[in-house]
Amino acid sequence: MSQVRAIYDRVSRWNHWIVAILMIGALAFGFYVFRVVPRGPGKGELIGFHKALGLLILMLGVWRVGWRLRQGFIEPLHRGWQHVMAGLAHWVLLAGIVVLPLSGVLGSLFGGRGIGFFGLFTVPAGPEIDWVSDAAYAVHEITALAMVAAVALHIAGALKHQFLDRDGTLARMAGRA
Repeated sequence: MSQVRAIYDRVSRWNHWIVAILMIGALAFGFYVFRVVPRGPGKGELIGFHKALGLLILMLGVWRVGWRLRQGFIEPLHRGWQHVMAGLAHWVLLAGIVVLPLSGVLGSLFGGRGIGFFGLFTVPAGPEIDWVSDAAYAVHEITALAMVAAVALHIAGALKHQFLDRDGTLARMAGRA
């Protein structure tokens, strides 16, 4: 990991926003498809899109986590419990960026279902191993709920820094500090 900096570099900012938008979209879409849409002929296509989106997030997420580990984090403005909580939140989000899509992919593949990637290629199904598929989907659902909470806390923290603390955290994240 490189030394701590005062602002995030351009690649880190792009990584953050691309993965954040895709992850929030996939979470919202996943909850919609699996909790609102009734069974029917169109649901399979929606699930296929959710899986393709998850595969994209997995690929970009592995890149993002690798980049973050290589680049490190910016110098914290606060010490004590706020610094500990921010660090914990960052690690939970980084882990979730990989664990959430990976568990969905494994659940599908070991459930005997391949994953199409937006018509470009298909990841073929693996051997059907029900207990692996079931375990992966359980991890997927728990991680999805944890990510909703982590993203909400992350956004709340950013808003707190911007509007209550007025400490320039968002400017540093945006590369303007």
